[in-house]
Amino acid sequence: MGFSGRWMIWTLCVCSTALENVALKVTMREASLEAVQGDSVVLPCSFFTSSPLSRLNIIWTMAPSSSPENPIQVIVFDHGQAIEDPSLIGRVGFTGIPWSADIVLNDTRVSDAGFYRCMVNNPPETADPGIGELELSVLAPPSLPVCQWDGEIDKGGSVTLSCSVAEGIPTPEIQWEKLSPEEISLPINMEDDLSGYVQIVNVSSQTSGLYRCSATNLLGTENCYVNLSIYSPPDQSSGILQGVLVTLSMSLLLLALLVLLLWLHRTGQDGRWREGEKEEEEECYNEIEYTPTLIKRSFV
Repeated sequence: MGFSGRWMIWTLCVCSTALENVALKVTMREASLEAVQGDSVVLPCSFFTSSPLSRLNIIWTMAPSSSPENPIQVIVFDHGQAIEDPSLIGRVGFTGIPWSADIVLNDTRVSDAGFYRCMVNNPPETADPGIGELELSVLAPPSLPVCQWDGEIDKGGSVTLSCSVAEGIPTPEIQWEKLSPEEISLPINMEDDLSGYVQIVNVSSQTSGLYRCSATNLLGTENCYVNLSIYSPPDQSSGILQGVLVTLSMSLLLLALLVLLLWLHRTGQDGRWREGEKEEEEECYNEIEYTPTLIKRSFV
């Protein structure tokens, strides 16, 4: 065998060894992805193989962000069939089988966030499957916050306004404001990432009004409201003044009634006096009128 023949055999052996070494290769085109809650997202997984695809096996798993030590199976392709996890039926599927291991995840949820692993095996190429990983983050607007108040609403008391939100990614910023009668931003004390409170001491009538809690992130804002009405007891000085005015009014009324009674009494006496004078005049007149007659009779 000549030199050229030996060279050709050596080249074929090298190429064969190289093909065996790179027979199965998995490539993740993205290391991390973001999706908005409710949208669809494609998780890419490309592979290269030199063997027929009749025994191709693909497994996708996901380790939740909240518990990465407990991965769950998402979808499997085996013996020409795709099998989804029961909790994901209708929401996950392959997009390019058998030439691609890409999957699509529909109607994404916050619980879908985590670390996804794509494992591809195509016997008899290698006993170890090719593996690729990516991280999926699911963004969500703030949920509707819950507003509460606690404390004494009497003048001089103390009131605490609390606000909490169940979810939101990125973490929502929580703010308290007084809207009426004038708009005022209030300093908030955070209990944790999703709840905070405002404490108002020595409350007065000026504390009454409408208060708003806002939870905001880059996807939107949600609000809840509290309407405070502070009870203020009546002022003692104003009560004393009102009592004096009532007493004075009653005194004037009684004085007027007394004057009226005196006037009526005087008027009644004057009337009786005049009637008495009139009767006396009439008696005197009668005596004068009949006297001559008597005198005449006495002379007859």
